[in-house]
Amino acid sequence: MTNLDLSRRDLLVLGAVGIATIRAANAQDAMMRPNEEGPYDLVITDGRVIDPETGFDAVRNVGIKGGRIAAISEDPLSGAANLSGEGMVVAPGFIDLHAHGQQLPAAWVQAFDGVTTALELESGLLPIGRYYDGVAAEGRPINYGSSVAWTYARIAEKEGIEPDGTLTWFQQAFSLSNWQNTLATPEEQERIIDRVEAGLREGGIGIGINAGYAPGYGRKEYYALAKLAAKHNVPTFTHVRYLSVIEPLSAFEALEELVALSAATGAHMHVCHLGSSAGRDVDACAELLLGAQSRGLPISVESYPYGAGSSAVGAEIYRGDWLPRWGAQDASSLELNGVPLTQAKIEELQASEPGAVVVMHFLRPDEDPEDQRLLDVSVLYPDAAIASDAMPWTIGPELIEGDVWPLPEGAFAHPRSTGCYARFISRWARERQALPLSDALAKCSLIPARILQESTPQMRTKGRLQVGADADIVVFDLDTFTDTATFVAPAGLSTGLRHLVVNGTPVIEDGTRLGDARPGRPVRRRG
Repeated sequence: MTNLDLSRRDLLVLGAVGIATIRAANAQDAMMRPNEEGPYDLVITDGRVIDPETGFDAVRNVGIKGGRIAAISEDPLSGAANLSGEGMVVAPGFIDLHAHGQQLPAAWVQAFDGVTTALELESGLLPIGRYYDGVAAEGRPINYGSSVAWTYARIAEKEGIEPDGTLTWFQQAFSLSNWQNTLATPEEQERIIDRVEAGLREGGIGIGINAGYAPGYGRKEYYALAKLAAKHNVPTFTHVRYLSVIEPLSAFEALEELVALSAATGAHMHVCHLGSSAGRDVDACAELLLGAQSRGLPISVESYPYGAGSSAVGAEIYRGDWLPRWGAQDASSLELNGVPLTQAKIEELQASEPGAVVVMHFLRPDEDPEDQRLLDVSVLYPDAAIASDAMPWTIGPELIEGDVWPLPEGAFAHPRSTGCYARFISRWARERQALPLSDALAKCSLIPARILQESTPQMRTKGRLQVGADADIVVFDLDTFTDTATFVAPAGLSTGLRHLVVNGTPVIEDGTRLGDARPGRPVRRRG
């Protein structure tokens, strides 16, 4: 097989073609929309306004009315309130397709990273209605939503326990193994599919297929899920079945399965965290996916800008002969709370605390140029979204939830939960100039919106900075927008964010959190 050596230039050419096509198709309509008359509820003044869909990039004033962008003008605008954008980038708020931290403190942490919409799509939740009702009752500073969790349905049928719509329930299920490693009977599979379909009817944003945590499920079960997705015209969001750089049972093989099902059913199949799934085999995996996309298959991709992943220590990916599958040298590649583990400690945790969240370093991009190149293949993959895979915040085994701020001392999660977007913008766009700023912003806003908009029409007005679009807006200082979170101290908030506006309401103003602000709205399909 030919090795795909995607240089930075190759990726930029491929990505530029896709983004240029998007811009050409949409620029004329967007620019023809007239400004609405003032006065406005809120005006952002004198900022560098960038709209990644049209390529617009100029100093303008932005008028907001009724939660929408009502005017973009060179002339001064009159508003009930003003936010200064002078010297700042004013862009569409970032849309995170992969945010496990659906708790209120996690939402505030992501807000400082420029996120205005955080969606739990890879794993999903179930029952969907209970999730949406619970979040709505508490309120959120940013928009929220979830896919339907296939794993929850599978656990319910294989283990006989009912899901409650929370992540804690899923973490506790790692003490059980039947759902991870056994085939469903025809009757069980039918009931699993029925549960998932019920979640779609309740408005779930597609089907979350966390297959890496249940690799023993059947091929026909995945086929049934793809057919269900096609029936309802929704995406599947797949953490592929295998995570391994060696065959058989490799990530490449798992991606082949995904490609085949997209071809057979016509379902939109979304690949979650390409970099961490493919690991050191990302060249071959990227070539496979690019080939499928070039032939018209409805496949989309996301990645995050880190060489380390995070999941529960009890997952199958850390059991058995796991080190060669990752291409790792020894067990110290796995860390708990920033401390490298031994194999003995891993086995102890798997027995006593299988839901404990660990960090796995599959690449060391800051130490090895080749690892940086491999990371670039996934991060700069053409038209791929940047998605954080943000984890919930914990202290030991306890989840941090409720109206808690700031994060308490000792709070822990993967640093991608805090600084994913500032890291991508600062390192890839500002420092290394691996892609133009507008294209970087597209990967954080426009592209994720377009991945969802066919099945979830409300996303058509997100990810853009245009008259008529939702007023989800990030204002940041390009020179200082930077992640500070590390693997040892992950709670350091991103710096350089000046303002964050969600549905026309500021939630961060002049770098200060407005703690009572809860303008976040549900992103939800009409079932």
